[in-house]
Formats: sequence, structure tokens, C-alpha cells
Amino acid sequence: MPTIKLNTIYKSYGKGNNKTSVLEDISLEIEKGEFVAIIGASGSGKTTLMNILGLLDTPDSGTYYLDDEDVSKLTERERSRRRREEIGFIFQNFNLLPRLSARGNVELPMIYDRVNKKNRRFQSRNLLKMVGLEDRARNRPNQLSGGQMQRVAIARALANRPKLILADEPTGNLDSKTGDLIMKILKKLNTKGNTIIVITHDSNVAKYANRIIRIKDGHIQSSRRQG
Repeated sequence: MPTIKLNTIYKSYGKGNNKTSVLEDISLEIEKGEFVAIIGASGSGKTTLMNILGLLDTPDSGTYYLDDEDVSKLTERERSRRRREEIGFIFQNFNLLPRLSARGNVELPMIYDRVNKKNRRFQSRNLLKMVGLEDRARNRPNQLSGGQMQRVAIARALANRPKLILADEPTGNLDSKTGDLIMKILKKLNTKGNTIIVITHDSNVAKYANRIIRIKDGHIQSSRRQG
């Protein structure tokens, strides 16, 4: 069974004459352990699609099965729980809390999940070591480079051992060399079994994926495997 299955998803915003269709008749399947890039230009609908996949938004119609459960009709409380327990997010703007250290940012999801302090420290230390930032644990975001902040964001995304990692333009604010480093980290995570979906407009980012799904004007144009 696929870990993700979307059936005829539609999504629009606004009402009446101001109604704008964003996604139309989206159907796709993603297997457990896949590395998928969803690529499209600005306004193509790819971020809306990511928000639905990440349970940050709901479709107007259609069904979304996550691990064989229809999650398209869950309450906000139920979606919040599933996000916290099963999905890790990586954003273009990092979304780190400026008042917290790198370690504090990584520990934040574990605090929400009521993990005790000893286990939080152990897990955050291991995660920061994995992304090469063990020596930056006490640094706040304004003391880190863009690439370092994104690596902290990756460590945070892994804090609660999610089944699915969603990365929205994860290299968008980085130079090409640092962007390649971030993508290699994601590739390595994929080889360890993580299901990864990257939303991007950049073909150089998409090349790291095992499958590329192209979206335009709210429609899936193509889906092809590579590598």
C-alpha cells in the first residue's frame, strides 16, 4: 500500500466572482521510502498541494489517505496530532525561533510531545551531530549562517522521528554550494528509509529525487522516475 494516496483533490480559495481554483483533479500515490520532487513555477499550486499533504490545509473535495486512513475529513485537533507525531516540516525561511538556541529549536517538538528533559537533550545532541552542528548547539539563529540554520531546521524536523518529511523550497534562500549540501543531507535521510517530498521550482534540486512530479496551473502534468 502507498503511504500517500490522493484521489481527485480539488481546492479553491475565495467565493463567487472572486473564487480562484488552485488544484484540480489531483490524483497521485507515493510509496513509503520514496524521494519525490514536486516541481512547478510560482502559482502552479505546488505549495497548496504541500499544505494538504502536510495536513495544514484541507481539500474542498476528494480524499487523502495517509497510511491507509482517510485524513481529508479529520478535525483540526486530529490533524494537529497527526502533524506532530508523523510529519516533519522544512521551510524555505527556516522558521527557527530567534530566542532559542539551536538545541532549543530542535527540542521544541519534543517539548510539545512531552518528552522528558534527559531524553530531549540526548536526542537533540544526536540530531545536531548528524547534521554537523554539534558544536553550535548553544548558538542562536542570528549567530548561524543560512546553511547552518537550515541544518538546524532539518534536525528539528526529525525530532519526533516522523514517517514523512516535507521540504518547501529548502534551498531557496541558500547559495548553490550550500543548497547542494542540504540536498545531500536529505538524500542520505532517504537512504535510511525516510519518505521525503520536496516542493521546488528548481530542476537542480529536483535531480536529487527518485521521482519528479510536474505541476502546472493546478494540474499534474507528468510523473516520471529517474536515477
